[in-house]
Amino acid sequence: MDSAMKRKIDAVLDRVKEPESGLSIAQLGLVERLRYSSASKKLYVCTSTIRPNRKQCCTVLQGLLISGTLNSLTREFQKEFPDLSVEIV
Repeated sequence: MDSAMKRKIDAVLDRVKEPESGLSIAQLGLVERLRYSSASKKLYVCTSTIRPNRKQCCTVLQGLLISGTLNSLTREFQKEFPDLSVEIV
């Protein structure tokens, strides 16, 4: 991964916000690492483990917020890197 690609990735992680807190993906630490495969033209986004809350209703709401945020992240990566396939793992 070259330095230009790293800068673009950092920009995406700073740009995408979690809607409730308004914090960026970078600030929340939702992405543990990224892997790039030039052979398959894929960007793998490895997310942090999300621990369920004690109450089921809170866990469902948390899951919906995270899902929406990760969908936004995927869209932004696809805009920034249109020639790559993005996979959240």
